[in-house]
Amino acid sequence: NQWCSVVRWEKTTRPFLRSREFLWQEGHTIHATYEEAEQRTLTMLRVYQELIRDSLAIPFVSGPKTESEKFAGAQDTYTVAALMHDGKALQSATSHFFGNAFPDAFDIKYLDKNNELHSVYETSWGLSTRIIGALIMVHGDDSGLVLPPRIAPVQTRVIPIAQHKEGVLEKANELTERLKKAGYSVKIDDSEKSPGWKFSEQEMLGIPTRIEIGPKDIEAGQAVIVRRDNREKTVVSLDNITEAVGEILEKMQADMLAKATAHRDANTHEAHNWEEFTDILTRKQGFIKAMWCGDRACEEAIKDETGATTRCMPFEQEHLSDVCVHCGKPAKTMVYFGKAY
Repeated sequence: NQWCSVVRWEKTTRPFLRSREFLWQEGHTIHATYEEAEQRTLTMLRVYQELIRDSLAIPFVSGPKTESEKFAGAQDTYTVAALMHDGKALQSATSHFFGNAFPDAFDIKYLDKNNELHSVYETSWGLSTRIIGALIMVHGDDSGLVLPPRIAPVQTRVIPIAQHKEGVLEKANELTERLKKAGYSVKIDDSEKSPGWKFSEQEMLGIPTRIEIGPKDIEAGQAVIVRRDNREKTVVSLDNITEAVGEILEKMQADMLAKATAHRDANTHEAHNWEEFTDILTRKQGFIKAMWCGDRACEEAIKDETGATTRCMPFEQEHLSDVCVHCGKPAKTMVYFGKAY
């Protein structure tokens, strides 16, 4: 398992999503049996799913890729595909089961307890800095980044109001230290900039919450917590502010996933025939669920005619029709189609 830099040819570059050089995490394993390797492939897929959904608050569709879309030489490629703000799909992580094709090609064997040589079975799986692009596009807004609390390097920023007045800066620093001791990642903005500037910078950086505290707040024994995602303000007592910050951060994490899930679901459509398929692509955006015959030539024809590609064959299959959305032949699989980065 390693994090490393990779250089590859990209005709058209795009920050985070497609660059000539990028950082990725990749893992490779070899196993004594087919079953162990297959299990490892699916285990790593679940690891990526949990990271993307539970930590990054990004919903997705997931399943094996079609023969033409899977990694060259792989027996199976499983993917996690997310939907961006603009309705385009983004392959966010993949896990590959290679079987023994690559090990046999390079004559990789293992010696068992009986001193006999056997073929090994290989897996490979990876995630790249492309996921940062996904994070920006799924959650960001016109004011800047919106970072989910569970992965934000700074979870809250304390902003003293009228800090030149007696006791304000001292109280803000005291609050900052309390929150740090409670386990939060917190910083104070005690610069000479105006409160409005500080608010704007906190929003641009995507810091999940800010805590505003001024003379009137101190007098009332309270502070104001403002969420980055919806700018909701909550007045809380200084006595229980550490608990309140935790509750707000967890609520924000859940709400961000719910909002992104609602966007994905609202932009996921069903097509039962070619007319519906092309109409959706013309007038709407997002994923299209449709039945497919399994023929590679038909898949290529769909891509050539519309620019939409198969994103995955979901684990949870639905029977939408008896025939393929494009050619009308008997359908075998329900597939997610979409235009992708």
